[in-house]
Amino acid sequence: MITVANPFAEPRIHKNFPGGPEELEAYRQEVVDGIHDHWIDPAAGKWTYTYHERIFAYSPVEDIRNPRSRRPFAAINQIQYIIDSLSQTPYTRRAQAITWMPTADPKTEDPPCLQRIWCRLIENPGGSFSLNMNTHWRSRDLYKAWFMNVYALTDLQRIIAEKISAKIHKPVGVGRYVDITDSLHIYGSYFRDAAAEVEKMRDGSWQKRSWESTHPAFAAMTAEAKQKLASDPDWFAKAKG
Repeated sequence: MITVANPFAEPRIHKNFPGGPEELEAYRQEVVDGIHDHWIDPAAGKWTYTYHERIFAYSPVEDIRNPRSRRPFAAINQIQYIIDSLSQTPYTRRAQAITWMPTADPKTEDPPCLQRIWCRLIENPGGSFSLNMNTHWRSRDLYKAWFMNVYALTDLQRIIAEKISAKIHKPVGVGRYVDITDSLHIYGSYFRDAAAEVEKMRDGSWQKRSWESTHPAFAAMTAEAKQKLASDPDWFAKAKG
C-alpha cells in the first residue's frame, strides 16, 4: 500500500523509469481518452481490454473471444457514475468503478491488473472539497508498470475532480491517492536492469533522478507526443515498430 499525499506536487517525473515522455503521454491518453480502444479485438487474438474501455464502457460478456457472445447489459460509463454520484451525494461511499468480469476474465491469458477505483469527496474548511482516490490492483509489475499506471490514474483523478467541481459549482482539488497491490513484483527476466536503477538511487539525491513536469525537455517531448498522437493515435506504437 502506497499513499501519495499530494499527487501533483513537483517534481512529478522519475527520469529513470523504463520509458520516456512520449511513451508516458501515449499511455496517459490510452487510459483517460481511450486512444487505443480500437486495439481491442479478442476474436483476432489481439487485446482483450483497455482500462479505459472497462471503466468507461463496462459491458460483461461470457466469452470474451467470441464476438457473438451475448452481452446482457448496456455498456456502463462508470466514471460518469462516480462524477454524478459524488456531485449529488458528496458523502457517498459507493463511488467506485470495477474492471473484473468474473464471467470471462479467469479464462483469458491476460486479465486486467487494475481491479477497482474508489473515490471519496472530503469537505475542507471554507467549503471547498478534495477528491481522494484509492486504486486496487490484483497483480502489478513494479519496475515497468507502476509509475506509468500512477501517472495516468492520478490524471484521471484530476479530471474527475474538475468535472465534479463544474457540476456542484464549488472548488474540488485533487486529494490524496492510495495505491493497493496484492502482488507487486519485479520479473526475473529484467532483474539486472532493475538492479542498475537501484544502484542509481543509492548514488546521490532524489533531485538528480527527477524532473518537474514543467522541465523544458520533458514539456517539449510531451507536447510533441500530443501533437503526433492527435493526428495518429498509433504513432508511438508504430515508432517502436
